[in-house]
Amino acid sequence: MEKETVTEQHRWLQQLVGDWTYESTVAAGPDDTQTFTGTDRVKALGEFWIVAEGEGEFPGDGPARMVVTLGYDPRRKRFTGTFIHSMMSYLWHYDGELDATRRILTLESTGPSMNGAGATARYRDVIEIVSESQRMFSSYALREDGRWHEFMSARYTRVA
Repeated sequence: MEKETVTEQHRWLQQLVGDWTYESTVAAGPDDTQTFTGTDRVKALGEFWIVAEGEGEFPGDGPARMVVTLGYDPRRKRFTGTFIHSMMSYLWHYDGELDATRRILTLESTGPSMNGAGATARYRDVIEIVSESQRMFSSYALREDGRWHEFMSARYTRVA
């Protein structure tokens, strides 16, 4: 196997490494939002991958943990990764790309529909670099009318 070269996309991911706190808002209903807080520890797994381990109180359900892996596949020219959550059994697979500003990483996935009934739906998670010490994270679901609906957002602040 030929030795792989670290790309600018791999280096982009490394800016996420560190300890973070977050405040998140989740749509709990048509006219109801809930706010919760937590921590996120992002570690480098060599030069090609990052692993983020988050922890926080989930509204109405108590403590929750989540793990995200992210890397870049130069053969496909796409970001790739996974997401798991302590309150669900589904393994989410990410596929994504950076925007032209190199500040926004959009990751798409297919998973269980929020409407239930065993259906699947398309989802989009967006990481936006605001500054060295701030980043935003937003989650969207694709509605039947073809529009993306934001159902969760979080502001992350780097711990000094």
